[in-house]
Amino acid sequence: MGPSSRSCMPDLAPDLMADLTPDPTPDPTPKPAPRDRPGAEGLTAQPPGPGVETQLQAAIRFAPALLLRAQGTGLGMRAAIFDVDGVLTDGSLYIGEQGESFKAFNTLDGHGLKLLKWGGIEPLVITGRDSPAVRKRVADLGLQHAVYGASDKLAAAQGLLQTLGLPWAQVAVIGDDWPDLPLLLRAGLACAPANAHVEVKAVAHHVSTLRGGHGAAREFCDLLLCASGRYSALLQAALQTEPQAPDGR
Repeated sequence: MGPSSRSCMPDLAPDLMADLTPDPTPDPTPKPAPRDRPGAEGLTAQPPGPGVETQLQAAIRFAPALLLRAQGTGLGMRAAIFDVDGVLTDGSLYIGEQGESFKAFNTLDGHGLKLLKWGGIEPLVITGRDSPAVRKRVADLGLQHAVYGASDKLAAAQGLLQTLGLPWAQVAVIGDDWPDLPLLLRAGLACAPANAHVEVKAVAHHVSTLRGGHGAAREFCDLLLCASGRYSALLQAALQTEPQAPDGR
């Protein structure tokens, strides 16, 4: 791995490395080929069964300087503020005669917000618009803190942080337009999607190559989890999870 990026995956434990070391005294007894074994016809590789240990090296990479910034100060990042239009969506508004009818959200982003909460970083939603679609999405994701129709996002954010007892240094923010600027300028980590306004990109510590509603929020979540050291543990935990019914992603 080059000096410009760092993985979220910790070094393998010594016992795992021992498992990967070839046996210096292999058994000389010849083994039958798979096709020579009884019942081997048509067999294909099967996934590990219950109780079988699996390991997966994290493929995600971020620049060391960015990870350092995303670690925050003191106890680290404790909360992350998300805009909705242009961040959790692509910014498009679908308005009919009865008003706004629907929004399109991304399941990758949704699962990222849930992972963030599981990793001990509280997701907060502050949006300048209010609609049944946004409230339904927030409820489906199980998010506990949201402000809708916020004409003053700074006042809304300060109210939430006061309730949670958090300083700005322990808060990350992702936004895309001018109303988000007061939050971005105060945050310990300021991020923007690729579709953000140029003034927002100018103050952001990190600008994603992904657009709002198309994975930018998930990358933001992944960055925070990597910087906190929780990404790999959550990844390994996912490998041991039995298939479940679709949730609110």
